Amino acid sequence: MNKKLKLSLAFLLTTSIAYSQKAVESKLFAAYRADKSKSVLPDFSYAGYKTGELAIPNVKHKIFNVTDFGAVANDNVSDKVAIEAAIAAAKANGSGIILFPAGRFLINEDSDVKKSIQINASNIVFRGTGIGAGGTEIYMKNTLIPANPNQMWTTPKMFVVGKGAGNITIGKITESSNIGDFNIKLSSTKSLKAGDWLLLSMNSNDQALIDDDVANRLLDTAWALTKEGVELKIYHQVKSVNSNSVTLVQPITYAIHPKHSWTVSKVNNATQEVGFENITFSGNWQEPFVHHQSWVHDSGWSMFVFNNTFNSWMKNCRFNDLSAAAVVNSGANISFLSCEITGNPGHEAISNTGGTNILIANVKDKASQWHSFGVANASMNTVILNAEYPSTTCFESHSSQPRNTLLDNVKGGFMNGHGGGAKQNMPNHLKNLVMWNYEQTNEGKKDFEFWPSNPWFWRIPDPIIAGFTGTTTFKSNQIHHQSEVTYSKVSPNSLYEAQLTFRLGKLPSWLKELK
Repeated sequence: MNKKLKLSLAFLLTTSIAYSQKAVESKLFAAYRADKSKSVLPDFSYAGYKTGELAIPNVKHKIFNVTDFGAVANDNVSDKVAIEAAIAAAKANGSGIILFPAGRFLINEDSDVKKSIQINASNIVFRGTGIGAGGTEIYMKNTLIPANPNQMWTTPKMFVVGKGAGNITIGKITESSNIGDFNIKLSSTKSLKAGDWLLLSMNSNDQALIDDDVANRLLDTAWALTKEGVELKIYHQVKSVNSNSVTLVQPITYAIHPKHSWTVSKVNNATQEVGFENITFSGNWQEPFVHHQSWVHDSGWSMFVFNNTFNSWMKNCRFNDLSAAAVVNSGANISFLSCEITGNPGHEAISNTGGTNILIANVKDKASQWHSFGVANASMNTVILNAEYPSTTCFESHSSQPRNTLLDNVKGGFMNGHGGGAKQNMPNHLKNLVMWNYEQTNEGKKDFEFWPSNPWFWRIPDPIIAGFTGTTTFKSNQIHHQSEVTYSKVSPNSLYEAQLTFRLGKLPSWLKELK
C-alpha cells in the first residue's frame, strides 16, 4: 500500500470516528435560544462572581504579611493570633491582602482558644504561594466544639466569612413578576439604592405552588413541605430604584404573586469582594469515615462557611483531610474555581445551602467525600461545572427545598444513598434539577427511579436530563418529558457556557482561560 493511500485511509478513519462521536444538537437549547420565556431550562448564566461577566480580579490592596504580625512558618507554634491580627489590620484599613509565604501555618493548636476565625469585612483577600509542594498550608490541628454533640451538624466552621444577621425588612411585593423579569414593585423602598443586596423571601401553603415544585408527585404527610409549605430565600442586587419600583441586576428565578406575601429585606451587613487564593487548608481528620457515627465524623473538621457574602471567590485552593470544605449559607454570586478535595474521605465537599447564583467550577473531589459537590436547603441557581469525583460517591442533594441546580459536564458516580437529608425534609431536590452531559463512572442501574414508592430515599421530581452517558437507564415517567436522554453527549457541550455566551454575545475571556 503506497504512502498516499495510507494517509487517505487514515484521514477517512479519523473523519469517520469524529463523525460518529459528534454530539447531537440539543432541542432543549434550541428552544431556549428561540424563546427563553417558554423554555423549561432555567437561566443559569448569572451564576458566579459578578454574574459571570467579569474575571476574578487580581487585587492590588495593601499587603498585610502574616509574618509581620508574628506568624512563623514551620515552627510548630500556633499562628492563629497572628492571622487574626492581620485580618483586624486589613479591616481597619478598609481593604487588604492577607499574605502567606510558603510553608505550614498552624491554627487551633492545643494552646489556642477554640473559636472560629472571623472575616466580617469586605475587600479582604487571603493569598498564598500555591497548593503544590513548596506552597502555603494552613493546618487545623484540633476540632472546634459543637453547639450540641447530639446534633452532629453543629460544629462551628474554622473560618466564618461575613455576618449571618442584620437584614432589615423593607416591605411587601405588591405586583406579580414572571420568571425572567427584572422589576419588582414594593409597598415601600425606604432608603434602597443601586448596589444594595436584597433578600426576597416567601413561605406559603398554597397547594398549587407545592404541586408545581414537585411536578404533581404524591407527597408524604410527614414531610415539612406538606406541613409548612413552600419556602424561598432568593438574593438579588438592586440596579436602580424609581419610586416604588426596583430594577434588579439578576432576573427573577421564581414566579412572584402578591397573594403569597413575598417579603423584601435589605442585607444590612453584606460582605463583598472577599477572596481566598493559592492555599491548602488542612485538617487533622485521620479516622475511617462512618456516616452519622458522631459529630466528629460529620462536622468536626469543617473549614469554611459564607454568610451574607456576595461577589466573592475561592480559587486554586486545596482542602485536605476534612469533614467538610466549604458551604455557602447565605449570599450570592460566589465562585469556587479550580479547587480540589484530597486526603482522608470525609462528609461533604463544597456545597450551596442557601445562596443564589453560586458557581462551583473546575473542581475535583479526589478524597471521595460522602456527599460530593452539591446543594441543600434554600439554594437557588447553583451551577456545578466541569466537576469530577470518584465512582464511589455522588453529587449532594441534601433536601430542605433546593431549586434550580445545573450539573454541567460532571463526571463521577451516580447513585442513591449519597444525596443526603432527613426524611422529614424530603424531597432531596425540588423543581429544575438539570443534568447536562453527565458522565457516570460507576456501575449503572436499569430503570432508575427518581421518585420510588419504597424506600423513601432518593426523591427528585422530574429532573431535566440531556446527554447522560453511562450504563444507568431511566424510567421515562420519572424524568421531565422534554429530557434528551440520548446516552451520548449533546451539543452545546456546556449549558452554562452556552447560556452565558447567548446573553453576552461572546464567551468571557475568564471562562476561556479557566477551560
